[in-house]
Amino acid sequence: MSVCPNIQATDRRAAWISGAGRRLLLAFLSFVLAIYIVGPIAWVLISSVQREADLVGESFHLFPERVTLQNFEAIFDYSAHVAERDARAGLDPASGEFVPSAAQNLLPSLVNSFQVGAVVALLNIVFSLFAAYAIAKLHFRGRRTALYTILATRVVPDVALIVPMFLVLRNIGLIDSTTGLVIAYLAVTLPFTIFILINYIEGLPADLAKAARVDGCNHFQVLCLVMVPISMPAIVASLMFAFLTSWNEFVLALILTQTIASQTLPVIISGFVFDFTTSFSFINAAGVVAIIPPVVLAVLFERYIVGGLTAGSVKG
Repeated sequence: MSVCPNIQATDRRAAWISGAGRRLLLAFLSFVLAIYIVGPIAWVLISSVQREADLVGESFHLFPERVTLQNFEAIFDYSAHVAERDARAGLDPASGEFVPSAAQNLLPSLVNSFQVGAVVALLNIVFSLFAAYAIAKLHFRGRRTALYTILATRVVPDVALIVPMFLVLRNIGLIDSTTGLVIAYLAVTLPFTIFILINYIEGLPADLAKAARVDGCNHFQVLCLVMVPISMPAIVASLMFAFLTSWNEFVLALILTQTIASQTLPVIISGFVFDFTTSFSFINAAGVVAIIPPVVLAVLFERYIVGGLTAGSVKG
């Protein structure tokens, strides 16, 4: 009679050990994943406040022995360094005194990136909403063809579009302009934002649009008064995708811009890498400045981003 309780206790002990092992494995894998994701960002933050001599010295320090903000001072108050620029240009970057002369272009390029990203995001929503509503809710001839054409454009690599885009923009006089960048980025981002909104709007109850039509609304009113308010998660996700894609895009900006009047942040930061003089601490400081706006936006709209990207993906 005492055998059954012993067997049950053994089974419970085995189940607890098995569960504890799974939890430990999951915790370990989560830790490794967190280090893999957060590690590079933490290293950029730490090295941005180090002197170049400490960063590239023989002795490695995970945390800076001396914290300095000279790199950020050069970014935000470059005029204070103009008088010493010629002297610094001849110094070894490891001395901690080297500041690239292109540092004065960082803030103007930051403004360019923000302007281009904001315009691309807003135009994406305007065009995507109309296209997604028409494809998701209206039954017209060529509807499937339009949908498959939009999806097919995502198969074409962006690099394959560089030469045609350059030739078209050159012929219409939009090379080296933020307007040209907006047009190029729209071609890259629109298909995906349309796809996000199509999935979301298709998942909305059809009775909503029908009821609005019965009440006398036309399709434009149905879209603006009914679909837009309940599609905010997908709209915000599309806005963030378009903005972040424009903010981080490098190849198109490198080919289509030539002067600081239109160059964006990734292009300017890439110019800080020289053949003989490269300040890694300054580049990392510029990287910190570049990641702040996207991180702030992602934190503010995280709830909408997750909801917009996941809604409509599972149907039935």
